[in-house]
Amino acid sequence: MDRQVVYADLSLSRGQGPESSIPLSLPQDVSQGAPWHQLAWKLGCAGIILLLLSVIGLSVLVISLTQKSPMEKSSVDIQEKRNYTTETPRQLQCPKHWLQLQDKCFTISSSSKTWNDSLADCSQGESSLLLIQDQEELRFIQNLIKNEGNLYWIGLNFTLSEKKWKWINGSLLNHDM
Repeated sequence: MDRQVVYADLSLSRGQGPESSIPLSLPQDVSQGAPWHQLAWKLGCAGIILLLLSVIGLSVLVISLTQKSPMEKSSVDIQEKRNYTTETPRQLQCPKHWLQLQDKCFTISSSSKTWNDSLADCSQGESSLLLIQDQEELRFIQNLIKNEGNLYWIGLNFTLSEKKWKWINGSLLNHDM
């Protein structure tokens, strides 16, 4: 059995053949789909981005509003402790090496810290920076530190927003005292 081999030369022009019916790329002036599809797609993407940014912004705002400053935390702690001490009729016992005047215990720390660190340190030790509420307390403290020559933090702070001196319990400084 002999097989015959047939050869043929095909010469096709560029516009003929099956591959010529599929363009390799669309011209720039031809759009893919209706114009409103593209607009809807762009608006949808923009809406999702705006929604995401709004959620992030609101989350940051809520977190910052729910976190209290050290002064506010201490103020709340002091009020809670004051309510507790007025509700329980028991004899006040100060910790060792603390001094007592009326219903308060006093100590002077020798550590050197910032006001905020001192406030946090007192709060952690279930105490607070000094709140001077009357002339007797003021004289007691003055006599306690008169010969020291050191500087001390008390529970009084100048608020820049209000431009007023405020105690850590939220009350304003009484300049008459």
